[in-house]
Amino acid sequence: MTDSSSNPAASAPSTRLVLTLVCDDQPGIVHQLTGAIKRGGGNITELQQFSSLDTGRFFLRCEVATDRSREDFEAEIAEVRDALGADVELDVAGRPLRTLILGSKAEHAVNDLLFRQRAGYLPIRVPRVMANHEVLGKLAGFYDVPFEFRPVRNPQEKAEFERRVLEVVEAEDIELVVLARYMQIISPELCAALEGRLINIHHSFLPGFKGANPYRQAHGRGVKLVGATAHFVTTDLDEGPIIEQNVRRVDHAHTVAQLQAMGQDEESRTLTQAVKWFAEHRILLDGHRTIVFE
Repeated sequence: MTDSSSNPAASAPSTRLVLTLVCDDQPGIVHQLTGAIKRGGGNITELQQFSSLDTGRFFLRCEVATDRSREDFEAEIAEVRDALGADVELDVAGRPLRTLILGSKAEHAVNDLLFRQRAGYLPIRVPRVMANHEVLGKLAGFYDVPFEFRPVRNPQEKAEFERRVLEVVEAEDIELVVLARYMQIISPELCAALEGRLINIHHSFLPGFKGANPYRQAHGRGVKLVGATAHFVTTDLDEGPIIEQNVRRVDHAHTVAQLQAMGQDEESRTLTQAVKWFAEHRILLDGHRTIVFE
């Protein structure tokens, strides 16, 4: 057995960091970055990269273990960032992301997020659930998460609800807002304020079956697939950059209730996966599409 007390490096605390880099594609990016990581005392434990032929942009995500201080490590990376003209983000790997959940009446997506947070499967911390209906209060209480209800019955109440969302985002240092079947159209002002950190889930029938009872509409048309799409929210309704999609085959024997149950399972699974990737800094934007390092 090795005596770690005789080896200062062996007993030094190790920090796991996650680093993302986006810049114009050019020769020598990885060489420069890995050199800086080495000088910063880092050991790369995971690295993924992608060059976009469509936009000429380069994307990289890596995880690094280091015994140096984060400040020393950042100083080495900053030199490469400036030389490449890159956008660089550095965070502690696995740090729970402060996440606000917005809902309406449906419980399935909210329940999945709160359960996986409590079980330690999802690297988020939810300081509050907000909704425009009261029905989610009992569910939030079960998970010991503060719940706030505000009705949205007219434009004035909608504006008040959104102002309150921004107050909570500021007061709670919120890093991600999740629309877990929040059945309200987000205003352009709120979209702009939360750009790049507002995720929505919808069933895959859009835009085929809009309005009330989409699963009944789908049943009447004999659909063969149900599924869901998670995406960033933009001012273009349900047309933001797609993060994740899942589908499941169905057939004529399934009832409307069965279609809805299977569809809600896909919604929960898809939204939770998107939130997990976001919290782990695995999603980078390339124009109107996403680069996802799974």
